[in-house]
Amino acid sequence: MDYVENRMAQEAAKPAVVDGGLFTPLNLIFISLLLYTVYVFYKPQPPVVLPKEEPAVVFRTFTPRTLLPYNGENGSPVYMAVRGRVFDVSRGRNFYGPGGPYENFAGRDASRGLASHSFDKEMLTKDLDGPLDPLTDLDAEQLEALQGWEERFSEKYLVVGKLVAVGDENKA
Repeated sequence: MDYVENRMAQEAAKPAVVDGGLFTPLNLIFISLLLYTVYVFYKPQPPVVLPKEEPAVVFRTFTPRTLLPYNGENGSPVYMAVRGRVFDVSRGRNFYGPGGPYENFAGRDASRGLASHSFDKEMLTKDLDGPLDPLTDLDAEQLEALQGWEERFSEKYLVVGKLVAVGDENKA
């Protein structure tokens, strides 16, 4: 027991360590968190990059023949007409441009084909200098389908012009 009492006396005689200083493990953790928080709050932000504006498109009047070159070939824009309204569908080039499932409609009046859910070339107007397709023989279901397509295009794509028959270009 002497040993235990001697050891206790030795420990009691040692000066007590009251202040561990600034660099205790807990203080280092708090300082690290404080520095990280200040860094995150005040770190330089990258400059805001605004998306490039699309070039301005002038609303114009197209005939079936003047619309034909806008089929997406050779880097040209892809335009498509639905019920006399010409849409710039270039953003959907994978669908409407060369090689896409709707490529037959690029640069053409797609109204009848969209209404009939047909991608065949027979749905396209053959006489580019003749009158526009009046679509009078479409039934209610086809007209409803065509209206759905037109609404979808109106929401998604920019209207760049109107489609008129040859000879009607200068009429208001």
